[in-house]
Amino acid sequence: MTIFSITLFGIHIAPSWYGLMYALGFFIGYWILKRRKILSDVELESLIFYVFIGVLIGGRLGYVLFYNLPFYLANPLEIIQTWHGGMSFHGGVIGVIIAMILFSQINRKPFLIIADHITSVLPIGLGLGRIGNYLNGELLGFANYTGPLAVIKNGVSYFPSPLLEATLEWVVLFMILFFLRQKNIFPGKIAASFLFWYGIFRFSVEFVRIPDVGLGYLTFGLTMGQILSIPMIIIGTILYFFFKKNAK
Repeated sequence: MTIFSITLFGIHIAPSWYGLMYALGFFIGYWILKRRKILSDVELESLIFYVFIGVLIGGRLGYVLFYNLPFYLANPLEIIQTWHGGMSFHGGVIGVIIAMILFSQINRKPFLIIADHITSVLPIGLGLGRIGNYLNGELLGFANYTGPLAVIKNGVSYFPSPLLEATLEWVVLFMILFFLRQKNIFPGKIAASFLFWYGIFRFSVEFVRIPDVGLGYLTFGLTMGQILSIPMIIIGTILYFFFKKNAK
């Protein structure tokens, strides 16, 4: 759903709520990291650019590979047409990890410290993105919901699962990571905790969300989102104790 639509000098401009929330998330994350003074202004701007490219490429390729590969193999030009929609959070995570590794190597910065700072502000962008999904009427929950904040689409009332995700992935996850940053911090603690808790929250919310079109329920009645979240939970748990042991 677009916020407004206008054509100026032959250029059609129609920003979406989802795009606006993404941009706002990056701006707030940048502002918080700048106040922490973890990097110079030039380095921080470079890091944000790396992360942005990682989100864009990783999220898009993740969607192509995980959600609709046959279609994109038959229509390869559609891969670059991101304005048609289709981004995968799990693919975005992989893209961001690669981006942070590249930034750390090129600028000779400790990867785990960079990862901790980036993941500590990620919940803000995630929450805003889910609000964008809600405003766009996307990624909805079960039908015939009659409670508050329902989304009406094509005459059907849906459970507002994006708002539930926003609450868990933004408010709750941000508070968890904020609390963890105050106690017994060690390199990699926040990044590993982010993987674990996001995986838990995403896996849980998928039970009330409509499964992805064209995929439905897969192995053991799980959705693709749940299947992709399981490795996050396992890897996050392993990394947490590995980083903790090495820190000692």
